[in-house]
Amino acid sequence: MILDKKISVFIFIVLALRFGGFASSQSLDIWYVSLVKSDLNPPGYIFGIIWPILYLMMAISAFRTFYFVKKSFFIQLFFNAIWSWLFFVFQMPLLALINIWLLILLNVRIAFVMFKEDKLSAYLYLPYVLWLIFASYLNLYIVFNN
Repeated sequence: MILDKKISVFIFIVLALRFGGFASSQSLDIWYVSLVKSDLNPPGYIFGIIWPILYLMMAISAFRTFYFVKKSFFIQLFFNAIWSWLFFVFQMPLLALINIWLLILLNVRIAFVMFKEDKLSAYLYLPYVLWLIFASYLNLYIVFNN
């Protein structure tokens, strides 16, 4: 029974990744290109490299600690998936910023639970949390400068 739930987590991760990626790839239009962005904003191809690595590390962490983080993990996946839609499709950077701050809070909580249960999982999860913090800076910069 628990194994079936773990498999469903990985299926959900893949779907969330595709769902979020679809939103951003479909909407890199004149609006996004015309935004004033931070000098620290990486080129677009970097996101295509970083996110799959982070999702793999996140999936391994979730697999190892699924029993302890399952509810929070599903909630954070939802917020992760809707960020791209809020930002790129609906062009609502302020709402996307609020979303990513909630996402950070959820993931810090998840990381603490992981750290108590399985330190390796927490260490694998930490780059995702750090990337979210960096992404929130980029989002905040856009909110304040556009």
